[in-house]
Amino acid sequence: MVSEPGSDRANAPGDGTVPPAGNGSAAEPAHGDASGAANSAPRTSVWLDRRAPARSRRTESPAGLDRDRITEASVRLLDADGLAKFSMRRLAAELDVTAMSLYWYVDTKDDLLELALDAVYAEITPPREGAAWQDRLRELARSYRELLVRHIWISPLAGTFLNIGPNSMLFAYAVQDIVRATGLPLERQTGALSAVFQFVYGFGTVEGHFKARCDATGLTQDEYHRQAMGTIRSQPHLRKIVESSEDLMAARGGKTVEEMRERDFGYALDIVIAGIEAVRDRTGAPAR
Repeated sequence: MVSEPGSDRANAPGDGTVPPAGNGSAAEPAHGDASGAANSAPRTSVWLDRRAPARSRRTESPAGLDRDRITEASVRLLDADGLAKFSMRRLAAELDVTAMSLYWYVDTKDDLLELALDAVYAEITPPREGAAWQDRLRELARSYRELLVRHIWISPLAGTFLNIGPNSMLFAYAVQDIVRATGLPLERQTGALSAVFQFVYGFGTVEGHFKARCDATGLTQDEYHRQAMGTIRSQPHLRKIVESSEDLMAARGGKTVEEMRERDFGYALDIVIAGIEAVRDRTGAPAR
């Protein structure tokens, strides 16, 4: 299957590490008080900095506006327009308020992006309690992949922000709980965690962007794939590469792009799980 190469690299929540803080490239300048003085103190994360937004409160906050409503609207805009077009002005128009009203609740656009990122992690379906760790791992991995495809703006943000909001932390806890149940020695668990969820992150990121590209062209994924393969086969220097892999593609199975992708994801996840089991068995540690 032809797809665009994955270009994003991030420490997704649940990889056993704390991702690096954002570099501020997505942020608008911090806003100061009513006189326009900028707040010079750096803001590490909306979850770490408990300061009230810098704008002085000289009157009551805008009626009907709160942080939850602002976050929900941010997610809608990010889904509809993408990360590049997201702005405080667009958000204010969506909420039918002035842009200045938003600064009652946040200092920067980064604050909103962090809040939106954590909010969508609530959509991840918790794995079944009492199921085998392999089944729980598959369920959580699949739900995370679906999240990345549904909200393609997540992937760059997951490597920019700390991901320590309440929903992200619940996801991280669920991942760690499953990895503990594998029976792997403690020193191997973070590596296993990374192997699974960095794979899912990359797979879901490429899948999401491929789907978005197809949607933008007005073609189905199968139509886009056929057009791409037809173009490649029409060029002699590329046709040889495709022809050499035809037996591999035939063995893979699947009549549609989605079916082929599902098989690839399932097989790859099986391989990772088998690797975890093999390492565990070599160490002689029992699964829980």
